[in-house]
Amino acid sequence: MRAGLLVAGIGLMALLATGCSSARYYTQAVQGHCQIVFRARPIERVLADSNTPPALGHKLQLILELRRFAESELRLPANRHYLRYADLSREYVVWNVEAAPEFSLQPKHWWYPVVGRLTYRGYFDEQMARDEAARLAAHGYDTHVGGIEAYSTLGWFRDPVLNTFIQRDGPALADLIFHELAHQRVFAKGDTDFNEAFAVAVARAGVRQWLQARGDAAALAKWEAAERCREQFVQIVQGTRRELAQLYAATNTPPALQRERKAAVLARFQRLVREWKQESGCEGEYSAWLDQPVNNARLNTVATYYDLVPAFERLLAECVGDWERFFTRVEKIAKLPKPARRQALSPPAPTTGRADSGPSSP
Repeated sequence: MRAGLLVAGIGLMALLATGCSSARYYTQAVQGHCQIVFRARPIERVLADSNTPPALGHKLQLILELRRFAESELRLPANRHYLRYADLSREYVVWNVEAAPEFSLQPKHWWYPVVGRLTYRGYFDEQMARDEAARLAAHGYDTHVGGIEAYSTLGWFRDPVLNTFIQRDGPALADLIFHELAHQRVFAKGDTDFNEAFAVAVARAGVRQWLQARGDAAALAKWEAAERCREQFVQIVQGTRRELAQLYAATNTPPALQRERKAAVLARFQRLVREWKQESGCEGEYSAWLDQPVNNARLNTVATYYDLVPAFERLLAECVGDWERFFTRVEKIAKLPKPARRQALSPPAPTTGRADSGPSSP
């Protein structure tokens, strides 16, 4: 009950800060979080319950193992997160709305108390999310509504394990837990791309380290193959976004012609994905990109999570896998203004100078 009242208090502060027009949004946010709080049960009680299915008990035991590994080996602050379990009786915990102008890849931002500007609007009610997307589409935006299996309260509350993600296999579950705990360690206010790419990089390295520690060579090989598929798909998305950026830069192009050319680029993207899937044999979420419309907002969902990942992986490599050293460097970068932050994550310039041809020192 104290947690529920605290959520309500934060919701009230948010309403006072943003005005009555946001009342409906923050009301559903408070109600949605309270539902999670009130449904959560301590994992130890769920494990002791004779009615708990064995498969669920096994996954909850795995969660406890992953928490211990995250704290002891990855230096991630588990605190008291993921010690409770809540069954929400639905597939997703929230639905995120993302939007971008018809002829731009710059995402729409929403402002929130405490965390600043983010590139998505989360709803605990799917219909409210779709209504918001429809409203934005009527104003000329490309929109995307995506179901989300987990989310982080950034340490404001103790995040529980949810039925929406517990069904994942071991490596995928580890990826999610390490990703969400990474948000507890470093968070740059108002910079979604930085925060998500950082968490992806931490999770990827963490899963590899966890599987190696377990000595599970078969699971590691399968996970690395899936990661290669993901990297190949991201490259296709990035190439398409570069094409669109070039197209949108031609501001003197009539809208009708620009719309036609955009449709051609997006159709080519789906063709490339279809051909890549057939040639590579990669399975997973990629089929959804062939069955559903693709637009600027949807392509941005990939860019948000992956564009900066190579920079964080390069930084971790420079730290030779020393997690504390890595986190210290990332924390310093997170405190910089956003342009300086991007500069700090830019790849080093190639060396172009020639070696000194003068006489060598004795």
